[in-house]
Amino acid sequence: MLIEYKNVNVYQDDVCVLNDVNFHVDEGEFIYIIGKVGSGKSSLLKTTYAELDIESADKADVLGRDMMHIRRKDIPALRKEMGIIFQDFQLLHDRTVTNNLAFVLRATGWKDKKERLGRIDEVLSLVGMADKKDKMPHELSGGEQQRIAIARAILNKPKVIIADEPTGNLDPETASNIINLLKQISQTGTAVVMTTHNIPMLDKYPGIVYRCKDGMMRDATDDFSPMNVAMGEEDDE
Repeated sequence: MLIEYKNVNVYQDDVCVLNDVNFHVDEGEFIYIIGKVGSGKSSLLKTTYAELDIESADKADVLGRDMMHIRRKDIPALRKEMGIIFQDFQLLHDRTVTNNLAFVLRATGWKDKKERLGRIDEVLSLVGMADKKDKMPHELSGGEQQRIAIARAILNKPKVIIADEPTGNLDPETASNIINLLKQISQTGTAVVMTTHNIPMLDKYPGIVYRCKDGMMRDATDDFSPMNVAMGEEDDE
């Protein structure tokens, strides 16, 4: 199991935003976390890569680490095994696509330049951006920048991708293409955990669904089954 939470309490600014979270992620799973703004879903994601501390839990394991007791010096090694994608892309705007990706590889221990360039070419081909490697971020559309962000996230062949609203700034068609790309990545064995407000995507690209609401998180996958969706039984955000 890649992530296993048992009765985890999630705090944001000393306020408990989610109580008794029970949540697990296995290899290759495609998981949505939905909920209104302020429901705690982004805070939950931050606990998985130690951006937020976990103060109370029966169990909180991420990639073999006990997140209740992880040491600061061990966090970079944890994050190296993850891919993290943000809504606002967070590319370095003073360098090309290739140099954005090379920066990450150098920072994570890739010493051989030829190997770095080979891996960069590989991931850019995977996300359909091989012809953009010499472009600056400002020369790319929002969807193209997000594809580069996904390429960056998979550079080190992560076991899990954590994506916080990865389609939040994109038009519907581009958003659909990005979710499709993440779905394809999950089918290679990398788990994908993403927050989203884009409820139609849950029908188009099915996965496991968790809903954050009223300080709790529950498995809502059955609410978005084809039968329930057809009957209009799923509720909106």
